[in-house]
Amino acid sequence: MNRHKDVLQGTLTLLVLKTLASRGPLHGYGISAHIQQVSADTLRVEEGSLYPALHRMEQDGWIAAEWAVTELGRRARYYQLTTAGRKALSAEEASWGRLTAAVGQVLRFA
Repeated sequence: MNRHKDVLQGTLTLLVLKTLASRGPLHGYGISAHIQQVSADTLRVEEGSLYPALHRMEQDGWIAAEWAVTELGRRARYYQLTTAGRKALSAEEASWGRLTAAVGQVLRFA
């Protein structure tokens, strides 16, 4: 199994929330493209992972969605961060910081 895929599945919520916080409202393809571009094509978010995650975050009240027309004239759901989503992002970033610090400690002293 692809190791990058495993890491991405564990951090997808953080990546999506951070993308929406920094870029504003985006449709699913825009979210996926942004993550791929910023990661220099290292991270690729597949539709089969992204849309269930977006649906879950919408149910949790972390994002809101509305239909709009894309720059290409197509209808798409645009997602944006809610107040609860900003709080969740803060918690996710703190958790990620603790995790990466712990992994760093193990790598330094193992």
